[in-house]
Amino acid sequence: MTISFADRANAIRALSMDAVEAANSGHPGMPMGMADVATVLFSDYLKYDPTDPKWADRDRFVLSAGHGSMLIYSLLHLTGYARPTLDDIKNFRKVGSPCAGHPENFELPGIECTTGPLGQGLAMAVGMALAERHLNAVFDDSIVDHRTWVIAGDGCLMEGINHEAIGLAGHLKLGRLIVLWDDNDITIDGKVSLSSSENIPARYEATGWHVVACDGHDPASIAAAFDAALADPRPSLVRCKTVIGKGSPNKGGTSKVHGSPLGADEVAAARAALGWSHAPFDIPGDIAAAWLEAGKRGAAPHAEWKARLAAHTDHAEFERRMAGDLPAFNLDSYIADLLANPPKVATRKSSEMALEPLTENLPELIGGSADLTGSNNTKTKATGPLTAENYAGRYVYYGIREFGMAAAMNGMALHGGIIPYGGTFLVFSDYARGAIRLSALQRARVVYVMTHDSIGLGEDGPTHQPIEHLQSLRAMPNLNVWRPCDAVEAAAAWDLSLRTVDGPSMLVLTRQNLRPLVDATQVADIAKGGYRLQSAQAARRVVLLATGSEVEIAADIRTALEAQGIGADVVSMPCTEAFDAQPAAYRAEILPADVLTVSVEAGTTFGWQRYTGLNGLNFGIDGFGASGPAEDLYTHFGLTADAIVPQIIERLAA
Repeated sequence: MTISFADRANAIRALSMDAVEAANSGHPGMPMGMADVATVLFSDYLKYDPTDPKWADRDRFVLSAGHGSMLIYSLLHLTGYARPTLDDIKNFRKVGSPCAGHPENFELPGIECTTGPLGQGLAMAVGMALAERHLNAVFDDSIVDHRTWVIAGDGCLMEGINHEAIGLAGHLKLGRLIVLWDDNDITIDGKVSLSSSENIPARYEATGWHVVACDGHDPASIAAAFDAALADPRPSLVRCKTVIGKGSPNKGGTSKVHGSPLGADEVAAARAALGWSHAPFDIPGDIAAAWLEAGKRGAAPHAEWKARLAAHTDHAEFERRMAGDLPAFNLDSYIADLLANPPKVATRKSSEMALEPLTENLPELIGGSADLTGSNNTKTKATGPLTAENYAGRYVYYGIREFGMAAAMNGMALHGGIIPYGGTFLVFSDYARGAIRLSALQRARVVYVMTHDSIGLGEDGPTHQPIEHLQSLRAMPNLNVWRPCDAVEAAAAWDLSLRTVDGPSMLVLTRQNLRPLVDATQVADIAKGGYRLQSAQAARRVVLLATGSEVEIAADIRTALEAQGIGADVVSMPCTEAFDAQPAAYRAEILPADVLTVSVEAGTTFGWQRYTGLNGLNFGIDGFGASGPAEDLYTHFGLTADAIVPQIIERLAA
């Protein structure tokens, strides 16, 4: 018996409304509205193999409209992925189920990226499409030849990041990227016309995209639009005109079906309207078999690809990169040279110096900057421009698109085969923060290069001088924030960041020159995040705790205190996250409780009390900065040895 297209699509609708109803929470409207589009895609177009969700040359599918998560959970289950099981779906949105409210890449194979914050899925897909073109140029069509498909809603297209992402994709002519726009004319508040009247197709066309429209409930129309997108060399937007909550007779086409369960009566009415007489969560065997058969389409292409890979001259290198393994290389000899000839340079320059051997020896490193290349010092001799004419390049000029850059780097990292790094000023991390958070949540191997890290940038003034940024970024789970004090710490921070495979790292770097401080006996301790850089000569009464450019100030304070017979340690803490992960005994040794602990950092003092205690001293800036030469600003804000030493002595005498 032939199973109809409607039966297969209605299986998605039924699972989606049943799961949302059982959870009494969720978004049934989008899965029901896009079920027909998804059925065409997963039955006839998407290249995938449920038996190997990590197949390197699979098409990437991104559900940018992540609130409609039951769409992808239904598809993964129906096409034969090991999970989610039917029990997983029955426990949708419950603790312990991999079927989270929004798709999480670490919960289920087949979920390419975590989505939910609207617009970011599409922007990450740009990075995936860019990664595919780069690896294709490096290797060839025989082992890298796939597409990136996205389902995006009106909200994804309204978010500001959409402008950044599609501009980059159009400029780079990423023709393997196809976005399926769920054009249902509904947002949470009601009709789209309440808040928007723009011509979205014209906006996409203006950025170099191909645009085609279809009836999102007519499989022939959908297929024709897909074929047109595949034939066009530009990235494509497929405008799928749909009815949100398709099949719901009383709530379909309205905002009532967007983010709430249908309710028992409306579920029953939808079943009747759809001709779906089966019990909740019951997929009849013949319909289930038809879906499983669709999931087997990729088996033969996958086997053929495996044979081509095995015969490929560079198969070992390709497999190494896709596995995320680093080649046999380290910075030991480079660091030895630094120690032998210690430079007095800004840590942004130290970072550039370390990047030269790194990019020369690690071809998977793809760099870039949000229009601050000369300031971030992120380009090296080995990283030529990555352009529409040369996808083999290794440096992306992202333009003034901090958010788009960060999201694209997430997509590149999640695609695999690439370790991306990108730069901007630390103060502009605010623009990128949503994507940085998703880097951490998704455990994406991304390196952020944030320069101009304090009042030390000088005359640009308080709009450009970070104050609260360091501590707010340190508060983010699973993000390692490194603020090195000299060239050796900067090199070590790069090495440690690249060896961190389960999350992002951030290098926070100075504009101003810093004198060398680390010696050969201390290099191994940098990995601990905080270590004793200088030890007290007199009886220890003070521990001076500092990061980055303020470590040399702490060293000057120590010299002045020791001259007065007051013993003081200097502790450099380039990474609080790494220090906090050390055993309690080590932390107690570095920060003993029986002395006065003093923190010095040219940013907010908020949070340093957890190291200094309430009886410690915290020197920083708890207001905004000012415009002026860096040296004058440090004096103005009291961040000098001359200003701090008397206050320490006064506290010791109290």
